[in-house]
Amino acid sequence: MSTPVRVAVVGAGAIAQVAHLPVLRKLPGVEVAAICDNDVSKAQALAARFEVRDAFDDIEEVLRYGHADAIAICTPNHLHEIHVVAALAAGCHVLCERPLALTVAGVERVLQASEKYGKRVMVGMNHRFRSDVQAVRGFLAGGDLGVLQAIRSGWYTFQPSRQLLGWRLRRPEAGGGAFLDLGLQLLDLGLWLAGWPAPKRVAAHMVGQAKDSVEDMATALVVCDNGVSISMDVSWRHLGAAERFWFDLVGTKGSATVQPLRVFKDAHGTVIDATPTGASGRETPFAQSYRAEWTYFLAVIKGDVNAPPPRDQLALHRVLDAVYRSADEGRDVLL
Repeated sequence: MSTPVRVAVVGAGAIAQVAHLPVLRKLPGVEVAAICDNDVSKAQALAARFEVRDAFDDIEEVLRYGHADAIAICTPNHLHEIHVVAALAAGCHVLCERPLALTVAGVERVLQASEKYGKRVMVGMNHRFRSDVQAVRGFLAGGDLGVLQAIRSGWYTFQPSRQLLGWRLRRPEAGGGAFLDLGLQLLDLGLWLAGWPAPKRVAAHMVGQAKDSVEDMATALVVCDNGVSISMDVSWRHLGAAERFWFDLVGTKGSATVQPLRVFKDAHGTVIDATPTGASGRETPFAQSYRAEWTYFLAVIKGDVNAPPPRDQLALHRVLDAVYRSADEGRDVLL
């Protein structure tokens, strides 16, 4: 029987509690070695809940005494870069929650550290691993939708009171608000499904943004050299019956929608429903995506999958910078 991969979770906030720890606990061949948070009582409570032996309040202690093979970084955004580099330097592979860093230069430093220390780093873009997204990717790759022309996406969420949001409302620590939190995932998914075309022009508008605070709402349009356009509309203060998420793709021969998965194709002038049929699993798309993400990451660090370094994050962050610059300056930004 092979030795389990020992994973330490750094940061005991919501994403660790609802996504990473529940998935890691059930994955075969994985042992959660430690939980770390600067609030040690919180780390200890979470460790007891998930039957994890060690709890720490400092990442350096985890790296020194946790004997981890891999680290999940779930700390506030402004700490991602320094924590990832520290973990790589200590000989650990790293799965980091988005964003990988707050700047393009920071992403480059992380990639350089990964190469220097010979350890893998992956960014937690879990939506790429959703089964419905994978199905749409298959239709695109097979040419069923023709040439991709546009992606229209959005995500509206309810947020708790501002007192509970803490660092997420402070731009120096968060890096951004609703767009960085929600829009970055839509942007990554759009560029990834489109095959990473070169962005040419970005236009964005944000609401609620003030000095050293972050935006509540944002709308952005990215137009690429090959003619593909990607639009994103996000909000942290949706007032409605339920959270809203949409992700629609339009091609020359068909269209696809994620959540719920629907695919339509043009067959000699007739629109046909090509949506895959079959039993759906019990898992929510959220839980399924994190399980698939961790399964993939474990295969990468074991050498079973030859995945390239995440240099695509450099292109992503250049567009992200352009989105905020467009909103700040009130004009289109050319790339």
